[in-house]
Amino acid sequence: MALPAALRGLRLPIIGAPLFIASGPDLVIAQCKAGIVGSFPALNARPAEALGQWLTRIETELADFRSAHPDRPVAPFAVNQIVHTSNDRLAHDIDVCVEHRVPILISSLRAPDRAMLDAVHAYGGVVFHDVISIRHAKKALEAGVDGLILVAAGAGGHAGTLSPFALVGEVRKFFDGPIALSGSIASGDAVLAAQAMGADFAYIGTRWLATEEANTSAGYRDAIVGSAAADVVYTNLFTGVHGNYLKKSIEAAGLDPEALPQSDAKAMDFGSGGGSKAKAWRDIWGAGQGVGLMHDAPAVADVVDRLKREYDAARSRIGAH
Repeated sequence: MALPAALRGLRLPIIGAPLFIASGPDLVIAQCKAGIVGSFPALNARPAEALGQWLTRIETELADFRSAHPDRPVAPFAVNQIVHTSNDRLAHDIDVCVEHRVPILISSLRAPDRAMLDAVHAYGGVVFHDVISIRHAKKALEAGVDGLILVAAGAGGHAGTLSPFALVGEVRKFFDGPIALSGSIASGDAVLAAQAMGADFAYIGTRWLATEEANTSAGYRDAIVGSAAADVVYTNLFTGVHGNYLKKSIEAAGLDPEALPQSDAKAMDFGSGGGSKAKAWRDIWGAGQGVGLMHDAPAVADVVDRLKREYDAARSRIGAH
């Protein structure tokens, strides 16, 4: 199956994952200008009225950049929607995204309903849904999504436990549409490996936390740069959904990362009031197992340039054999 028009012509086959708190207009604009898809969670724009303002700014700055640099590949952007009953902003945020004709919507936790899909498809937009299992992948496809984001073991934030080899391989048995793969992808070599496995895109999150444009604290950036895979803890305590978090932030909160209790999934809360979600991402820092490959916090453009060099070198190296 051919890729959606919005996802052709990228400088690199990369989608920047939406990062709670960290992803804002500065990060998204920088990613798109660098030639990869930038994204942010709709809930990052607070209050709700700010969402339209963010979208207007992103659209305007990218349009101006395209006009000034017609020879540069400027990527589209995406907005993440948490499809969960506790998200009391969902209907509002979808309406705003439809009004702005957002090119790509990323749905999470539950598959989008037909009304959302029809509204996005009506103007030519596409919807990708992130999944951690084959069951979730099939349910999302039955709902009518255009593409899948496979969140494999080692991904930052909410993550699954399946090997990327197993997850991509099994999904490709029944789906020939666009797939993005997530899970410890932090180098150009890994981007090429994702494609070799059968994915169309690498879905990268943690790498952007340690960039100049990310809305992260100095402490968070330092923790990313100074951590390794052994410093990542997998738990469902903080949001009700299993995810990967930095051990040192858990310790700073006065908890023992080696003896965390289990949380009730029914306690998930993504309401506009913030609640536990805001605390989770503000104080308990999400990160993937690829943190050991990150040793600096440069500008997004520099990261993408580095990924491009690594990606091209990996292709040449493999082609030489």
